[in-house]
Amino acid sequence: MGVKRSLQTGGNLLNLLTSILTILSTATNYWIRQQGGHSGLWQECSHGICSNIPCQNTLAVTAACMVLAATFSIISLGLGMRIRCQEGESLRSQNAIVLLFLSGLLLLIALAGYTAKNAWKPEVFFSWSYFFGWLALPFSFLAGFCFLLADMIMQSTEAISGFPVCL
Repeated sequence: MGVKRSLQTGGNLLNLLTSILTILSTATNYWIRQQGGHSGLWQECSHGICSNIPCQNTLAVTAACMVLAATFSIISLGLGMRIRCQEGESLRSQNAIVLLFLSGLLLLIALAGYTAKNAWKPEVFFSWSYFFGWLALPFSFLAGFCFLLADMIMQSTEAISGFPVCL
């Protein structure tokens, strides 16, 4: 397996990890722990009773960015798998790269906004769902860089293939 294939495989594995972490982070209600309960993007649970959180601008933006980041990550995973599995064709991975970097940017916006809103509250501690979101962020960018490097290798191989020199 060549360097290009290794980078594509690594990018797909990192992207799979990004997708799983982003979906878990978005879907679960353990973003914040507080006295007697916990809350997430969608529900707040206190003493074992969960209820929907009323609409708040910052929370709605965070939730929307997280859902978009998860969607873009899943779409780029499909694109990356297609690129990796097409042996005969030399498919470019620009769309997957853009979606992965966009997913990372949306994760950064969502998590930074949520942090700014909740960091100064007394008796509030961030929990594992929140940290899964932060953990997904570098994996998204690393997956994008893997596909970017694989694409650059493919471009350079195509560029020098027309030269009559044996390398």
